[in-house]
Amino acid sequence: MWLLRLLAVILVIAIGVSLLLSALTGNRYYLQLSWRLFRYGIVFALLVFALMFVERLAIIPV
Repeated sequence: MWLLRLLAVILVIAIGVSLLLSALTGNRYYLQLSWRLFRYGIVFALLVFALMFVERLAIIPV
């Protein structure tokens, strides 16, 4: 779980730096990069939550 938290912090920092670089340089590549990182982060988070949900269902005894 600590690894997922670390990845989330790194992702937020990367998005922030990319947005800052986009604002400072005016280069739209950094804006596109931050949007791409955001989308991949959301997809990854949804997959992790889905796996946690399935794991929770599988542990419940019948």
